[in-house]
Parts: sequence; structure tokens; C-alpha cells
Amino acid sequence: MIIDRFFSTDPSVKRHLAKTITWRIVGSVDTMGVAWIITGNPLIGLKIGGLEVITKMILYFLHERVWYKVNFGLDKRRKIKNES
Repeated sequence: MIIDRFFSTDPSVKRHLAKTITWRIVGSVDTMGVAWIITGNPLIGLKIGGLEVITKMILYFLHERVWYKVNFGLDKRRKIKNES
């Protein structure tokens, strides 16, 4: 699969990538709708939504990866993983 060539085969990376894409779809539809309502112009809504799709996907993915490495609130999971 193409994803395997660019990312680790670690299932958490694939999961974070899938969550990134699906969440971005929801967020972009929301942004487009809000921009349309505020401006009254659906084309402006599409332009604004289209522009933020890529930047927010990248930011969300990086955010997920940082949180995955942070032990905040996951002491039990880390201990179990290290004992294995």
C-alpha cells in the first residue's frame, strides 16, 4: 500500500492518518458552511474551506503524533507496554 511506503507500519500511524482524514472532512464541511453563511457567497465558502484542508490535516496529524508520544494520563498503558 502507498501509505506503507511513506509511514511506519506501526498501526497507530495508520490510525492517526485515518482519523486525520475523516476529521478533516468534517471540519472542512463545517468551515465551508460557516464561511458561506457569514459571506453569503458559496464560492467564497468553498475557497476558504479548500485552503484550510491541507494545512489543518498536517497540523492535526502532527498534533496526534505528539500526543501519542506524551505520557500524560497514560501511565498504565506505558507500564503494560514496557512489561511486554
